[in-house]
Amino acid sequence: MKEYGKNIQGLVDHLVSIEDRGKRTQSAYTVIEIIKQLNPQWRQENDQKLWDDLFIMSDFKLEVDAPFPVPEKELLGKKPQPIGYPKGEIRFKHYGRNIEKLIELAVEMEDDDEQEAAIIYIGQLMRSFHSTWNRDNFDDAIILDDIKTLSKGKLHIDLDKVKEEGLFESNTRRDFKVQAPERTNNKNRRSNPKRRNNNHKKRRN
Repeated sequence: MKEYGKNIQGLVDHLVSIEDRGKRTQSAYTVIEIIKQLNPQWRQENDQKLWDDLFIMSDFKLEVDAPFPVPEKELLGKKPQPIGYPKGEIRFKHYGRNIEKLIELAVEMEDDDEQEAAIIYIGQLMRSFHSTWNRDNFDDAIILDDIKTLSKGKLHIDLDKVKEEGLFESNTRRDFKVQAPERTNNKNRRSNPKRRNNNHKKRRN
């Protein structure tokens, strides 16, 4: 293993030749400490890796009382498991897979108000994505048609209401995402400097 160098490899070869198991184990611990001193960036959590590498450098011939089990020789050079990717084509690539998942969640909502809030939130996202692809030709009706297509006609919202209230604009807030609790005490302190000054005078008196 090139990252350790020939000197460490020579020490490992010497370890294998030691006949007494106790001395061999003690010497193996010494080699691990030498590696740590040469590489101070390797901390305690890398101990198992160092021991694994020690066994690998000995071609798995090193027999010692190690704090970790000997790694399986068959795993060396084994190709990693392939990563599974989502199957199926994305209907509108400029929206992405996550929009489709959000729409699937919105379809399952039973409460009408929550579902409408979800549609508005999704519409805002879709509008922002759509504008980056085609800024010249844009209309809320396009977003609604795409929502209808992706939801297979299960999500509805009035187009006139969307346009009049600007529901798909990013500055329109709806209770769809979980919001952090308001810190009323801190807000009152910041917004009322006179009260803060009066408290300060009381402390001085």
